[in-house]
Amino acid sequence: MIINTGSRTDIPAFYSDWFLNRIKEGYVLVRNPYYPKQVYKYQLTPDVVDIIAFTSKNPTPMVSRLDELKQFRLFWHITVTPYGNDIEPNVIDKQEVLNSVIELSKALGKKCVTLRYDPIFITDKYSIAYHLHAFEEIAKKLDGYVESVVISFIDLYEKTKKNFPEVEEVRFSDQIKICREMKKIADKHHMVIRTCLESEALKEVGMDVKGCMTKEILEDAFQLQLNTSSIKPAREGCSCLLQGDIGEYNTCMHLCKYCYANYDKSIVIENHKKHHPDSPMLIGDLKEDDIVIEMKQKSFIDPQLQFDL
Repeated sequence: MIINTGSRTDIPAFYSDWFLNRIKEGYVLVRNPYYPKQVYKYQLTPDVVDIIAFTSKNPTPMVSRLDELKQFRLFWHITVTPYGNDIEPNVIDKQEVLNSVIELSKALGKKCVTLRYDPIFITDKYSIAYHLHAFEEIAKKLDGYVESVVISFIDLYEKTKKNFPEVEEVRFSDQIKICREMKKIADKHHMVIRTCLESEALKEVGMDVKGCMTKEILEDAFQLQLNTSSIKPAREGCSCLLQGDIGEYNTCMHLCKYCYANYDKSIVIENHKKHHPDSPMLIGDLKEDDIVIEMKQKSFIDPQLQFDL
């Protein structure tokens, strides 16, 4: 199976010690966000976990500890945006993040490290010209270290509208313009651009609209074949392999205004206080009346269907 860590929070940035402790213990407990008394138990062992997927704005705390994960295949999405502290108050210096991307690429291979430039929105400060200049600088820095870039345009979920009421959706005409120009930059720096749940019409200006962490992408990254026929799409229109997320909502201390996973800053801060790295779950501990459900896990790798290397 695939263990995901990044749809609900940023584990590498804020909870690396906890995660690596879970690897040592060989299991993790995850509270069901919709039925809090249900707690899922996942084994974190190489016989059932084929790939661990990370999404992070700051992989630096984990980069120096990759040896502790050497028994696993690792796949990284690293988000680098052009926004400042007015939008992303607790994101570290972007040059440091880019340096960590390079270190990950050197250690794992460039097919295992993807740049995310998302979400894209437009304001007077963060204009189309601003985005294109910033993307050029990022692509130049990562030329030769990253083969693919994932982009998306901001979605106005209720959480986003609450925390970032002034932001607006990007008009489709502007999406076309941005994608057309970003494609030119990506081509120059030997990268392909993939979109994340955006209009299929963007393929007309050179976007790969098939998904950002699909079966095919993971198979290519690790030169193996996966039998994922039992996995249902996480969201309508999404073909990415996103099940098995061990994070928790309202725990990411980046506190980005556009965040899809945080609802309220005060809740995030209170949750963060309840975290301790020795617990089997990210926030708090198991309660007496919790119902622990052992998740059925198996490897997706069929040894009879592997690529000839």
